[in-house]
Amino acid sequence: MKNRFFKHLSLITKHKLIVFKLCCKCGLFWRGVMHDMSKYSLTEFIEGVKYYTGKGSPISICRRLNGYSQAWIHHINHNKHHVEYWLDLENKKQMNMPYKYAVESICDKISASKCYNKNNYTDASPLNYWLKHCEQIPTNENMKNFFTKVLTDLKDYGEKYVLNKKYLKATYNSLVISGQ
Repeated sequence: MKNRFFKHLSLITKHKLIVFKLCCKCGLFWRGVMHDMSKYSLTEFIEGVKYYTGKGSPISICRRLNGYSQAWIHHINHNKHHVEYWLDLENKKQMNMPYKYAVESICDKISASKCYNKNNYTDASPLNYWLKHCEQIPTNENMKNFFTKVLTDLKDYGEKYVLNKKYLKATYNSLVISGQ
């Protein structure tokens, strides 16, 4: 248990640090600072340690074993960079995410891919994960188009091309704001 405690702490801290660096490149310093602070809460941290394997998300493992994850429920209700936060369950409709949270979400996807793929990470990793799972995530077409475009451009042109305010703002305005 002690070993899992420190390994999980190290993983979430590494993830948070990578998101911070990526958000800074995008001009979102404060989003980088505040990213995933809830992972250090007892609700999320204890479950993370309990289901930590180092090979995948403890939340996914918990869900597979128990059918739900209390940490995930807590996480999406405290972190606006997840599309699920913006979902109206009754109407099964997702609102467009505000720009700063949509960009933080991109940084989150890249960081998670870097943390879980380690030495096997490529700029295509976040797109591959997104395409494999995007149909299971209740995302409206505007947001889906934004994430797909940015992650495709990441694969094709690299981080320097996509992780900047000018590119992200223009892409967001074109696909999310104009797409309404």
